[in-house]
Amino acid sequence: MNILTLLTGWRASWAALCMVFFAGGLASVAQAQAVEKPAAQASTHTRHARPQLATGAAIAPDGRSWVVGLNAQKQLFLQSTPLGGDLQWSPARILDTGKDPIAADGESRPKIAFGPNGWVVISYTMPLAKPFTGFIRMLRSSDGGASFSAPFTVHQDRQEITHRFDAIAFDGDGVLHTLWIDKRDQPPKGSAQAYAGAAIYRNASKDGGQTFGPDTKVADHSCECCRIGLARNPQGQLQATWRHVFDSSTRDHAFASVGAPANRITRSTHDDWQINACPHHGPGLALNAGTSGYHTVWFGIRKVNGQDQPAVRYARLNAQGEPLPETLRVLPDPRAEHADVMADGQNVAVVWRSSEGAQTTLKAWLSTDGGQNFTLKTLGQATGYNDHPRLAQSGARMVVVWRNTQETQVHDIRF
Repeated sequence: MNILTLLTGWRASWAALCMVFFAGGLASVAQAQAVEKPAAQASTHTRHARPQLATGAAIAPDGRSWVVGLNAQKQLFLQSTPLGGDLQWSPARILDTGKDPIAADGESRPKIAFGPNGWVVISYTMPLAKPFTGFIRMLRSSDGGASFSAPFTVHQDRQEITHRFDAIAFDGDGVLHTLWIDKRDQPPKGSAQAYAGAAIYRNASKDGGQTFGPDTKVADHSCECCRIGLARNPQGQLQATWRHVFDSSTRDHAFASVGAPANRITRSTHDDWQINACPHHGPGLALNAGTSGYHTVWFGIRKVNGQDQPAVRYARLNAQGEPLPETLRVLPDPRAEHADVMADGQNVAVVWRSSEGAQTTLKAWLSTDGGQNFTLKTLGQATGYNDHPRLAQSGARMVVVWRNTQETQVHDIRF
């Protein structure tokens, strides 16, 4: 019996299920009935049985594309290659992370970011002994990545709880911001108090990761296992989007200015998806420079002609993060999953993977008029396990990085 037949009655038990959007590239949005156990019951052993291919990417000031990930020995490695022409990867450099275990699967990946003054930071989630707990760890460099510090924990809270799914970025003033999903506000077991989801916490560093300010809350009631999207506004301030739990069971998306008072959020999607579980499928965000608004991509399920339609969608937001309904579009691929978006002026790039059986295709949807019209392109293919594609940007230059068990592909985005 195939999975689609097996789960024909998925609506009746949907609240206890999660979507499979795993790093193997063997599931698709078109197979929305394929499910994973909720975060509270998922099997850590099963989740890590496949290769951990989740990889972070960034473009350095000198134009080289850098990637950070785990090798087959579960060591954190760093590589770079010039942009354009044939890939010429530098030898993989193994970074000293002590005895830290490192999460590098699906939505949880190592990250790398370049700041001013030769600052480079690499972050990752270090799983702890209890299931679904972790610390956000970081290595820093002040010499452009020639050398790195020993790893350290970013947040002040040291409880053995969830500190996971980190996101990092420098703002326009060179301040480093770290955001993560945090469960310090969960009521104790057995408490009658209800608390849906987790929370988004953050801190900031003005010296490239040498010291950090206090942990501060961005919002209560985030989804538990979806990545956080970040983008700068025209003034260089960071904005964030994440999957949020509205009204205790509706998992749409929230938008907030990083550093704004806690819980001052805007609802940025309105799929009204009723699910008491995490789909492991976070949003993407990019500045729409022409309007001071934003481009966003996300996965959700909404009613279309009375039927539940799972799909990855694109829309534009205004400067406050509110959706512009007339711009909402479904990506032109029913198997699209784990999309990412970046933009420079009127150029907008949306990338995703599309899986059918063991074969996965890397696709791009490109616009030169601010997201009004798009052209669909195929960038690459892979067989077997592969990572979610990730965009990296430096000014007008954009690349998509896509790793499988054989290679790490880097494709220049050409409009």
